[in-house]
Amino acid sequence: MKANPVYNTRYLVLVLFILLLFEKSYSQDENFWSHVKFGGNIGIGFSNDTFSGVIAPSAIYDFNDWFSMGLGLNFGYTNGSNFTATNYGGSLITLFNPFPELQLSAEFEEMGINRSIELDGAETSENYWYPALFIGAGYRVGLVSIGLRYDVLYNNDKSIYASAYAPFVRVFF
Repeated sequence: MKANPVYNTRYLVLVLFILLLFEKSYSQDENFWSHVKFGGNIGIGFSNDTFSGVIAPSAIYDFNDWFSMGLGLNFGYTNGSNFTATNYGGSLITLFNPFPELQLSAEFEEMGINRSIELDGAETSENYWYPALFIGAGYRVGLVSIGLRYDVLYNNDKSIYASAYAPFVRVFF
């Protein structure tokens, strides 16, 4: 499936609009950038002779001590006994910290996927876009959160991940 340029332009306009709203949401005594944190997460999974790795840099805006929201980029690679896949895309992440040690998250990803599958000596290649909606929880110590997230839109035939569950290590500084 090819990406629709109009569809992608709408996402870009929406993201720019949200960023402009964030920029105007601080008082004159505070600097917008003092509320921005950079970081991201790293995910590694092993299952049934399959390796999955994800690196996802992110930037979030801390609205207060409990709530943050931001954008991320994603890149992943999966290699199994009869397939390989590369994925790339973006995400919108929301973090909620009801108390300092607990971090709850919701993250929507839209991923472009290129994969090659070998079955019975014949190789098939696919290129398509796949949405994922992760709900997660992690234990937070200082700048680091370690936890587990679950893709509520998981589709075993289309997902790049071996399972709907994905551990994460997320760092923001």
